[in-house]
Amino acid sequence: MTCPQMVVHVTDALALYLGELRAGTKHTPLCYPPLKQMVIYLLPMPRNAPTARELKARVAGEWTDELAALRAALTRFSGASERTDWPAHPLFGRMSCRAYGVLAYKHTDHHLRQFGV
Repeated sequence: MTCPQMVVHVTDALALYLGELRAGTKHTPLCYPPLKQMVIYLLPMPRNAPTARELKARVAGEWTDELAALRAALTRFSGASERTDWPAHPLFGRMSCRAYGVLAYKHTDHHLRQFGV
């Protein structure tokens, strides 16, 4: 993954969390507690974990435009803390605001660390 691809991937993941992007659902044991809570809250983000193809589909555009899109997505996501109607995650199913916040942090941090940020 290149740095521009990572920026697009994280931007699109935030859009997915907000319900602005749809992805195919996979029914796995990860949608049931306590396994879901263990993965979201306790375990580190695994390297090379499979991801939804919708989060790998978009081609990166102009660097400054993609950075602006990531900033805007982060702003929208951080401003949604009072939201109560979070969409189902394609892998984890129904999630709370707190669970989405932890997942967004872990996922973004995981990719930023790949590039030494």
